Amino acid sequence: MPALTHFDAHGQALMVDVAAKPATHRTAIASGRIDMLPETLELIRAGTAKKGDVLGIARIAGIQGAKKTSDLIPLCHPLALTHVAVDFVISGVNESGVCGVCCRATVETVGPTGVEMEALTAVQLALLTIFDMCKAVDRGMSIHDVRVSEKHGGKSGQRDLLLGLQGLEGRAPGIVESFGASHSSIKPRHAD
Repeated sequence: MPALTHFDAHGQALMVDVAAKPATHRTAIASGRIDMLPETLELIRAGTAKKGDVLGIARIAGIQGAKKTSDLIPLCHPLALTHVAVDFVISGVNESGVCGVCCRATVETVGPTGVEMEALTAVQLALLTIFDMCKAVDRGMSIHDVRVSEKHGGKSGQRDLLLGLQGLEGRAPGIVESFGASHSSIKPRHAD
């Protein structure tokens, strides 16, 4: 098992030195899900939640979260992000009565370190925003399965860690509606 990198020889916390690493194009995709009552999901779908456009505001919160990751996670490097996208898929009620919203965040940069933490933060803040905006009608909502599903670039190159949103949809089969989501694997964008 590799050693932890955020500690020095004396066990003191440190920010990893990435100065010698080359700047490469890096992409990370994270995903997660919030489960809720069918009535709550209908408020989101219809756009009639008391606080407004739940998914629109959650998307902005996720993008903002990605940009602020180094302020929230103490040993993360501040990064110049080149692209952040937050997408949602609504999963309707299945035979177990489970329904909810799946979120996927894609984050990109050109730099010496990856953007996995930024993608994870984007998903968490987007899902927490949905919780905040709907908690008045559904205090039993729960957030699940937040993880990095893909990464591209850097020393390890491309890794498809999980299935992303498709894997989450499989956990709660039912009606699936896309809200700005792209179901294909994300390919690195190229500068013009």
